[in-house]
Amino acid sequence: MKVTDSNVIRFHLQVTYGIYVKGLGKKKERLQITGTKVFGVPLENLHRQYIPEFGLVPCFLVNACTFLLERAGTVGLFRKPGSLPRIKALRAKLNRGEGCLTAPFPSDVSTLIKQFCRELPEPLFPSELHAALLKAQALPSPQDRTSALQLLSCLLPARNASCLHYLLDFLFKVSQRCSENLMTSSNIATVFAPCLLPPPNKAEMSEMRLELRVLVLRTFIESPHLFGVIPKTVMDSMDFLINFHPLKDAKRCHRKRHGLKVAWSAKTMPWVQRTKDRPPASEGSPESTSADRVPLRRSLGLETFPNVLLFRTCVPCAAALLESHNPVGEEACETPQRPARDLCLGNFLRFTSGQNAGGSPLFTGVGKRQLTPWRRRISL
Repeated sequence: MKVTDSNVIRFHLQVTYGIYVKGLGKKKERLQITGTKVFGVPLENLHRQYIPEFGLVPCFLVNACTFLLERAGTVGLFRKPGSLPRIKALRAKLNRGEGCLTAPFPSDVSTLIKQFCRELPEPLFPSELHAALLKAQALPSPQDRTSALQLLSCLLPARNASCLHYLLDFLFKVSQRCSENLMTSSNIATVFAPCLLPPPNKAEMSEMRLELRVLVLRTFIESPHLFGVIPKTVMDSMDFLINFHPLKDAKRCHRKRHGLKVAWSAKTMPWVQRTKDRPPASEGSPESTSADRVPLRRSLGLETFPNVLLFRTCVPCAAALLESHNPVGEEACETPQRPARDLCLGNFLRFTSGQNAGGSPLFTGVGKRQLTPWRRRISL
């Protein structure tokens, strides 16, 4: 996973609040501006104006909000609908590119803003984030709700975030004059919920789900200064992950993974001597080289098998015990003059560890291990 802002934010949401957010699919932007149409056109195809605090915002939204901000004290703004014939005439002029927002009725312009948001091909809040927004609003702590919604607002595409931030800031200013227009933040959120957070199906149109959508918008309207702002804790974690560089030789130290049997044996049998740690054979020794022996032991699954050199080192008579099959309790014999060259796995004995009179380690054969006769003889 690449260390990006969106990945770190999604990680914080999942770990801290239990909210899983899928990555928003990258959609091809249609940068060709098709005429002067305003309504029912994607954001990237609209004429937009750069606002320093917000970014690129559609020109129609800037002009309409500026017009209504001067008349924000109108009673029932956004709640009272405008005249349908006048609204149709204004829509026709706006789609032709004519400036007609100089002296209309405030109720007509407010209705046009709601129609503009509702008729967008894609909602300003992408449908992929609706479930996460509702889950964040359902958190028990008010502080957690605000923090989770703030993080989710940082996952919006840039064009959506700029338009939403400008609109929410305007609605916040309208709600500040609720003593005049009687439109509190809750009333405004109720009016704009179907435009900004439309329910995708009938199951989402229940009273409880609709109330959650209204509360989400109310939170954003009451705190527009937090919209799209990454918290300091998340920024610190981003800086740490971006500036963190793993060791350059990490790949060199990476070991190949063996089978489950070998990995289990290495942890539970520390006395097994690995092939890589065995002492090199002398030049005159007829034994095969380590390069020839390693593939053989691994192919037969003998990585977990006890190394015979360990027994020869600790007990001088280990080779003799393998050949003579002494019974239990019999004293160790002298070292034979000619060491055994071959080891038959079918004749391998089980040993018990102990100490002799001198305090040296001693292995004593306790019986013959029964193996199938088809076991091959391996040259050591």
